[in-house]
Amino acid sequence: MSEKPGLRVRDVMTPAIEIIDGMLSISEALALMREKNLKCLLVQKRHPGDEYGLLLLSDIARQVLAKDRAPQRVNVYEIMAKPLIAVRPDMDIRYCARLFDRFDLSRAPVIENDDLLGVVSLTDLVLRGLCVQEDPTREGR
Repeated sequence: MSEKPGLRVRDVMTPAIEIIDGMLSISEALALMREKNLKCLLVQKRHPGDEYGLLLLSDIARQVLAKDRAPQRVNVYEIMAKPLIAVRPDMDIRYCARLFDRFDLSRAPVIENDDLLGVVSLTDLVLRGLCVQEDPTREGR
């Protein structure tokens, strides 16, 4: 592995993220995901000592659709992932990819000093990170 500095999570993350209340129904969450073209939603902390939650489309497919549950009768808090593994914005994308592999993650929030900056996904790491680093037409990387 080279010793030159690589791309950081902040360079490839998606800064736009929607934060929702865990009491929303899955139907309401899906409507927002469809409207904003999102694959995940962050779930707000209930109090300062609480942790963020994460709702993924795959969670909805596995825990609502596959189990034939009515999306209007299931609340987000019932199926969200919580607590989350978060990454720092200055983490090298190679280490982020290793973390995702080790814990079987597809995406994670990017948090710095308890401030939510965005979300990074495997897609971001590969298409905005690896592909950019491997592009021989780009200079300086």
